[in-house]
Amino acid sequence: MKKLWIYVGLIVVLFGALFFLNQQNKNELYDKPSSQLNPATRAILDDPNYQNIIMPDELDKKVQSGEATFVYFFASDCQHCQRTTPKLMPLAEELGIDLPQFNLREFEPYFNKYQIDFTPTLAYFEDGKEVARLVGGLREENAPANTGSTVEQFRAFLQDPKGFEQGAE
Repeated sequence: MKKLWIYVGLIVVLFGALFFLNQQNKNELYDKPSSQLNPATRAILDDPNYQNIIMPDELDKKVQSGEATFVYFFASDCQHCQRTTPKLMPLAEELGIDLPQFNLREFEPYFNKYQIDFTPTLAYFEDGKEVARLVGGLREENAPANTGSTVEQFRAFLQDPKGFEQGAE
């Protein structure tokens, strides 16, 4: 009988250790183990420009609440996003705008749910529906006008999304 209690005790300790290790491996931003994240997402976990992550349930609640809000849809493996985010996030902070970031690479069904064809996409929601969006990343120097937006265009969109016309200089 004593041996049985020893075995039961060992099993309880092993399961406790497994639970503890699993909780340690769980990523706080994405609420799932880091091992289940896309490698490009794991690479940006500590990047200060990617710390305002919003989860799917939170995003849906925020949009459905009707409150006016911006959402930055990006994919962790998108080169245009990687070039845009380090300029966009400080700009949003400078303007006093809370800019939640939604990583479509981790939640791919949301490409269709929010009709996102290209990343990055900056969307503005009001009264439970999208009313404006800015598609594409930061324009590279000397690139044609139809290949992204300038920092000033991002600024104009963040300041007046309903009055902004994409493609206008």
